[in-house]
Amino acid sequence: MTAKPKSGSDIRARLGLRPIINVSGTMTHLGASIAVPEVQRVASEILPEWVEINDLHRKASRAIARATGTEAGFVTASASAGITLALAGCMTGADLAKIEQLPDSAGMKNEVVIQMGHMTGYGAPIEQAVRLAGATCVPVGNVTDARAYQLAHKITEKTAAALYVVSHHTVQYGQIPLAEFARVAHEKGVPVVADLASEYDLKGFHAAGADLVIYSAHKFLGGPTAGIVAGRKPLVRATFLQNAGIGRGMKVGKESITGTIAALEAWEQRDHDAVRKLERSYLDLWVKRFTGLPGVTATIIPDPTDNPLDRLMLQVEAETARITAWELADALASGDPPVIVRDHEAEQGFFQLDPCNLHPGEAETVADRVVHELSEARKRNRPQQYSHAERKLRRFERLLRWPD
Repeated sequence: MTAKPKSGSDIRARLGLRPIINVSGTMTHLGASIAVPEVQRVASEILPEWVEINDLHRKASRAIARATGTEAGFVTASASAGITLALAGCMTGADLAKIEQLPDSAGMKNEVVIQMGHMTGYGAPIEQAVRLAGATCVPVGNVTDARAYQLAHKITEKTAAALYVVSHHTVQYGQIPLAEFARVAHEKGVPVVADLASEYDLKGFHAAGADLVIYSAHKFLGGPTAGIVAGRKPLVRATFLQNAGIGRGMKVGKESITGTIAALEAWEQRDHDAVRKLERSYLDLWVKRFTGLPGVTATIIPDPTDNPLDRLMLQVEAETARITAWELADALASGDPPVIVRDHEAEQGFFQLDPCNLHPGEAETVADRVVHELSEARKRNRPQQYSHAERKLRRFERLLRWPD
């Protein structure tokens, strides 16, 4: 195996944390992303200073509006918080009495229509983000088949908003496209809130009809832990005013607001073509290293939500490889150095390698680790050791033992 790449910091060692290599993606449970240098710099500069937070929010609003092509924007704790607060804003408007009343939504429009195929989880159920606002989800259609007439039928005088989700977690077919979804909602006088936490396109979804768009600042943007809400000014103002109510527990600090501004500015200046070229070199390296290995097939595949990036899908034929996809994923995660793959579909016999978060030298290390674990599996020549169901159960049991 090649030498392990050197980290730029020994903070993980000091804290007793494993020096993982992330080829899973911009996942919250792995720290979401690597903050770009501009964000690191401004966060450290603002932390020793006093600021008037609402004025800083005004600065952020202008930066967000410019980057997203909207009228205004707001920074909150996360994209999940953004969903809750955006829906609350649709329910209360700028009425401070109603804002203080939430999550008791008595006397307000408090239903949110959402396609059943979009009722997913991202570490928590999206329905819970709706309920935190005091609202109730009204499912539209079936899991794999939703129609415009079904959406129109579910919108009533109680409907506060229509929620649209773009994510690899959702069903990827049989859903109402955003433009048609927005058209139906707008014909009924209902605003559309779009959850776009992991999306590259900062302008297209608002242009397609979403009144409020929600992004993560700490995923592809490489910003601090924060969520971004952008859109029509009255609705953004109503979302911001939730800081006087349920949003108080979702507030962000000065470092997150300034860091979000810096991340957006850096995004506008980034050479995205050069980034894609570098990522493609990692993918090509992996294909070259894995082609011809017994029991595995390496294929470059596009992102399911049309983000401008590709990943490597490694299909594992367990009988030939002498190891299942999930066992290989676990072996990589438990080895030295630990490599965390994108394994949420491992029970189907494959996992993915995401090239977007690698430090120099780590792509080669990932390749070495995969080749090594496959070689060790063939040497052991043992059948499957545990089922995917057993693996899933162990993960839940470990979570329930926390902090032990």
